Amino acid sequence: MSSTQKDQHGARSQRSQEADKPHRRKREKTYTCDECGKDFTVKAKLKRHQVIHTGERPFSCDLCGKSFSWMESLKQHQLIHSGVKAYSCDQCGRAFTQSGHLQKHLVTHSGIKAYSCDICGKTFSQRGHRNTHLRIHTRHDVYCCEQCGKYFTTDTQLKQHMFTHTEGRPYKCDLCEKTYKSPRHLRKHQQIHTRKRLYKCSYCEVCIYIVILSF
Repeated sequence: MSSTQKDQHGARSQRSQEADKPHRRKREKTYTCDECGKDFTVKAKLKRHQVIHTGERPFSCDLCGKSFSWMESLKQHQLIHSGVKAYSCDQCGRAFTQSGHLQKHLVTHSGIKAYSCDICGKTFSQRGHRNTHLRIHTRHDVYCCEQCGKYFTTDTQLKQHMFTHTEGRPYKCDLCEKTYKSPRHLRKHQQIHTRKRLYKCSYCEVCIYIVILSF
């Protein structure tokens, strides 16, 4: 082998060895949050993050005055006022303005209750529902029925409960004149007439109506 060939062979060998070495990326510049120490590779993302610490909410809704830290959060909120509910549940037909709300709702159909109360053992499909339930035990932000002393975590739940203490059934179905104590029970009953089923039985159609008619 000539000296020229040896030089060419040596150069190829060196290039081959370089190619076999792991690729080393240049060290990315990081931007660190002074408040919590979290690192970001893009300065704009750091600025977006820092709003969490400042509490700044420069974007407000023209219709209700609610304010938000980010423009995209405002846009999502405004869908509530538009009435557009583009995300619907295949199982019960309930519609939502945001995909994330639909995903949370779908857990209720799965039957999975991964969140349990450490105090009484009651299980929930969503963490937020479990956390709300805990207020019953702590007596923090709860609503009490003056007639029976039962506690509720929201004012709406208390109002629904109060119908159990009344004898009247003021809510009447326009189609069959059946009466109910609360508007919620009336709405569930009316699903029979519209065929918008709230509960889909995986075995038979009859079970759907038995559940609704039991109110």
